[in-house]
Amino acid sequence: MKIAFISDIHGNAIALDAVLKDIEQQGIDKIYVLGDICYRGPEPKRSLDLVRSLHTEVIKGNADEWVVRGVQEGEVPEKALELMNTERQWIVEQLDSSDIDYLNSLPVQLNVRFEGVEITAFHATPTSLFDIVLPNADDSEIESSFMQTQEAQVYVYAHIHKPYIRFLNGKVIMNIGSVGLPFDGLTKASYGLVEIEDGHLKTSIRRVNYDLEHVVALYHEVNYPNAEMMSKVIRTAKI
Repeated sequence: MKIAFISDIHGNAIALDAVLKDIEQQGIDKIYVLGDICYRGPEPKRSLDLVRSLHTEVIKGNADEWVVRGVQEGEVPEKALELMNTERQWIVEQLDSSDIDYLNSLPVQLNVRFEGVEITAFHATPTSLFDIVLPNADDSEIESSFMQTQEAQVYVYAHIHKPYIRFLNGKVIMNIGSVGLPFDGLTKASYGLVEIEDGHLKTSIRRVNYDLEHVVALYHEVNYPNAEMMSKVIRTAKI
């Protein structure tokens, strides 16, 4: 069984195209989506349509929540709040009411079992769409953030746009990074793979090339309200 976990597309449908092509080439059996589908990219509608066309389980991310109800004080630096809500308004204008309803209705956690292996997945933590758990978090933070509410062998999350895999007390912790906006300095889309065969378990991160300059051009073609900054993030994979 080969399972792909994708997340943090952020309206970058070009990167999503490349990832879905790679997933097909890898012979993946199942795809799950861990949120942040539309916000901050030049193709929010096409990104969402691609995700919905997968006919698979999708959970909500913080950016999906922002599309639904706006960015609120305390969730981002105060100096960024107005601009981020301007971006959010642009995104909403590209979607229709059924898209907003779809994002609003998404669950916040996924629990699956394959060949006796329990996998739990969430966007940021099991209890928050916004909490940040970084790759260098100490063991106690990992345990308290991820392992208090759900017993599993594999914990999969996204949100921080910095993929990694680590092992703790016989458990696998995997951050799958970001399809559309990686922040780790590597300008390649990222997604996670979990492979289970005869009880054996393998986890890995895939990094996929896509046309960065096409995405940058789209930000400007569609008059995205924060095109210059977002273009820099695309070109550097840093924020």
